[in-house]
Amino acid sequence: MNPVELVRKPKISSGRDRRLTSGEERRLSRYFKEKNQALYVIFHLALETAMRQGEILSLRWEHVDLQHGVAHLPTTKNGAPRDVPLSRKARNYLQMLPTQLNGNIFSYTSSGFKSAWRTALQELKIENLHFHDLRHEAISRFFELGTLNVIEVAAISGHRSLNMLKRYTHLRAYQLVSKLDARRKQTSKIAPYFVPYPATVENRNGQVVVTLSDFDLETSAATKEQAIFHASVLLLRTLAQAAQRGERVPTPGELPTNIDERVMICPLTN
Repeated sequence: MNPVELVRKPKISSGRDRRLTSGEERRLSRYFKEKNQALYVIFHLALETAMRQGEILSLRWEHVDLQHGVAHLPTTKNGAPRDVPLSRKARNYLQMLPTQLNGNIFSYTSSGFKSAWRTALQELKIENLHFHDLRHEAISRFFELGTLNVIEVAAISGHRSLNMLKRYTHLRAYQLVSKLDARRKQTSKIAPYFVPYPATVENRNGQVVVTLSDFDLETSAATKEQAIFHASVLLLRTLAQAAQRGERVPTPGELPTNIDERVMICPLTN
């Protein structure tokens, strides 16, 4: 018997499939923006670039070309250097920080940042979210864009094995629906934007207030019907602007359970 036949091929771990919800993203963004600008930039860089925590913390100004939108990583987990493309949003976040000719962009150590991350999760009561999950989220979003192939995503993320990359692509089913219909019309590409979103209805100081928490939008009026109508118009305008710019919009999230009245706001029928 060939002894090689007795050797079992190692299986690739399926990994975590934790996705960041739109509500968690909004709350963490607001929290970091209020607490510390560097934390705010680190959080959004992770979602825009899919860089690992260590790669972000080790960024140096002399390795970042904001004009051409490239961040050079001399050393990575794989041992090979990598150039990471920086989206317009990523460049804008970096430009929020005091720019220097050289030196570290962030002063956080690995342990210091991990402590800040744990504190944020505890204060916001967000459970089972690792910072590395943001890398999963970013890579999955790259695939959900539908404009990048697996080789291009691997070039961004630094994965040498395409099999390893598969464990990061926990694509949401709704993002794949349109691809199943090969005969869809061009106009159907904007249809996923205009879906109903949940909202809360409250009475405040004699006014009816409707809040769309997925977008941090709020309208008020003398009656419930008027407030819902205004919310529908505002939602439609917000979604139309996002569709025009090709921006990603949050998926309809869950509403807090401590609110008595909850409604679905449809941007097209109210």
